[in-house]
Amino acid sequence: MATPITAIQKESKSEEQIKLEKLDELKALLAENDEAVSKTMKLLGELNGLGVFDAADSMLQAKEDIAKIALGQLSREPVVNLLNSAIAAGGALSKSDPELTGKLIASLMAGAEQGQSFLKEDQKITIFQLLKAINDPDINRAVGFGLHFLKGMGKALKD
Repeated sequence: MATPITAIQKESKSEEQIKLEKLDELKALLAENDEAVSKTMKLLGELNGLGVFDAADSMLQAKEDIAKIALGQLSREPVVNLLNSAIAAGGALSKSDPELTGKLIASLMAGAEQGQSFLKEDQKITIFQLLKAINDPDINRAVGFGLHFLKGMGKALKD
């Protein structure tokens, strides 16, 4: 009968053995992906030739100065106004009906196309043509929408 095992010895590897194993794994990965490694090295060479790495290094060295400049630009009144306006517009759009908004934008685009074709003709509109145009159902619909839009806008501005 064999003698029982009373102690388990854990095999410990030296630093050198661990480094050699890692190098072997890296060699195997490089051999398996030689095409990808080749393309990556070519890309890195091109980026280096363009000076991208020098620029990135300079930016990292001057990160505090760049941050000060960026914050200075962002805190300018026009930028603050733009951000506040964008936030307000986003809030207003979130309250609007997406279907109606899409229809309104499509109508604006169709109107812009129609207007472009009129501009190419270089004609003048007479008073008689203007009065006659009110009877056109499409124009009447747009004028009615515009008048009611202005009425609603005026009411909202009053509050």
